[in-house]
Formats: sequence, structure tokens, C-alpha cells
Amino acid sequence: MEKKSVMKKITGSREALLAVVLIVLFIIVTAINPSFLTPKSLMDMLKNNAVTMVMSLGMLCVMLVGGIDISIMSTLALSGMSIGMLLKYEHISSTALAFLIAIVIGIVCGAIVGLIISRADVPPIIATMGFMYIYRALGYQVSHGGEWASAAALGDFKNFATTKFLGMSLVIWVIILCYVIFFVFIWVIIVCYVFFFWFMKWTRTGRMIYAVGSNPSAAEVSGINVKNIKLLVYTIMGLLAGLGGALQVSIYASAMPDMQYGGEMDVIAACVIGGVSMSGGRGTVVGALLGSLILATIAKALPLIPFFDQLWLNTIKGVIILVVVVVNIVLQRTADKNALKGREM
Repeated sequence: MEKKSVMKKITGSREALLAVVLIVLFIIVTAINPSFLTPKSLMDMLKNNAVTMVMSLGMLCVMLVGGIDISIMSTLALSGMSIGMLLKYEHISSTALAFLIAIVIGIVCGAIVGLIISRADVPPIIATMGFMYIYRALGYQVSHGGEWASAAALGDFKNFATTKFLGMSLVIWVIILCYVIFFVFIWVIIVCYVFFFWFMKWTRTGRMIYAVGSNPSAAEVSGINVKNIKLLVYTIMGLLAGLGGALQVSIYASAMPDMQYGGEMDVIAACVIGGVSMSGGRGTVVGALLGSLILATIAKALPLIPFFDQLWLNTIKGVIILVVVVVNIVLQRTADKNALKGREM
């Protein structure tokens, strides 16, 4: 009975099933190529996918209210290019100030998108598609028509991702202390996820976001300002896109107007894999984390498998995404049916 109970819990929980999928992926890839499961390899995997992992938290909030944002990587490029040019021409030299400027640019971009969607009632896909082109074009304007900010032009800022403290990269320490001081990177992810877990689960605002996504009309009747909640989630998305722009420039020691072109699809895919509903009201921080980790594992693992051609990487990634999404849908329908039967009894 106990074994059946454990299996029932695993198959009945999206997060538990995703954790099992992630563990199986680790086991298979490690068996094929043991170099995958080394501290350096895992650290590189997290470092190279940090932007997606951080920004998936913002996309989680947006999707919970039934929205979508495909302008995020254009916001990232605009914020990253802006600080890259400021550093290149020595208008600023402080790493902390560069991060702050990138985040402020992201907040402004996100708030503008949120205002258009919440106040003008423009469909999210249309509004964000428009801003995707606008912000990307602004990024090119900031770059003086496509100029790069190379590693040589970034001064001490480029050392942010490579400098180590107590044996770990500063990028890792930033994620631990991202809302207090700008120190590191992989731990920034930890802090972001811990903060958002608390915010979405235990705060009134987090519960209102779920309420708006589940039933906007009922949320409005209960006194929730739906327009303000929508503005809030797009502003949060912009903030994290700005943070992602600063991380991108620091990690890769360069700024270019076309950086992360098309990367918004990975952010959306991470949320969908994690069980976040496209129609709103369903999704968890843990699910978004596991979805991001599965995508990061796929991106890191496939090039290490000798019999897989690099050209097939995106195809294999797409197949895995579809399989996981289908499993999530089946699990959700099963859970809904069980809940309905329970109420009828």
C-alpha cells in the first residue's frame, strides 16, 4: 500500500514527475558521458542558462494572469546594450550602477507594456509583439547602428562573472544576494526563486495574481484591481529582463544589439514544461524551476552525446518539450477529474 501511495503521489504531481524526468535525464547522460556530472560542468550549465532561469519567474507571473510577453529579450537587449555603451565610453565605471541602470530600464519597459495591456485592453500577444520590434530597434539605436561593446571596452564589469569569492564565481554569489548587494550569479538564481516562492505562496499580492488568472470577473467582484495586477506582473517581468540584460553582458563579456534573439521561446517553454497554464491561474515557482532545469540539462547534455549531431539539437529539444507538455496536460486532466469526482461524492 505504501509503494502504491508513493507512486500515486509521483504520478499525480506535475512537480514530482518533472523531478523524476530530470533525475532520469541526469542518469542517462552521465552514463553516456561521465564528464557531464562534474562540478565544473554543472556550474557552467547553470551559468549559461541563468538568464532563462531568472526570467522564467517573470514569465510565470505573466502567464498566471493569462498573459504572454514576447518582448522580453528585446528589453534584455536594450538594457544590456545601454549599459554596454555607457561602460564602453566610460560614462560609468561602477558594476553596481550598471546593474541598477539595466534594471531601471527593464522596469520602465515592462511598465509601458503593462500600461498598454491593462489600460488600453490591447491583447498581450499583439502589444508585446509590437514592443518586441520597438525595443529591439531602440537597442540598435543605442548601439549606434550595430556597434558592439567588446570585452576590452567593458572594463572591470566583464570580470564580474569570472571573479571568484570563497571558491565560487561572483555571478553565483550575486543570485544569493541579488536584492541586497551585487556580488554573484548562480546563487542569484537561488535568491530569486526563494523570494518568488515566498511572494507567490504567502503574500496577498501573490494570491491575487492567481485569482486574476483563474477568474478575472470574480476577482474584480471580490475587490481585486485586475488592471493594477496586470500592470504589476509586466513590470516584474521587465525588472527581471533588465537584470537578465546585465547578467548577459557580464557573463559573455560583450554587448550586442541582437543578443538573445529568439530566446523568449526558451523562457516560455520552461514555464510550459513546468506546468504553467497558458490560460492562466495554474503554475508554481517549483514547476518553473524544474522546467528551466530540464531545458538547461537538454542544452548542456546533447552536445556531450557523441552519436547526436549538433544539427539535431533543436529537434530533440522540441520533441522532449512536446512529450513533457503532453504528460503535464494528461496529469492535469486526471487531477481535474479526480477533484470533480471527489466533490460529487
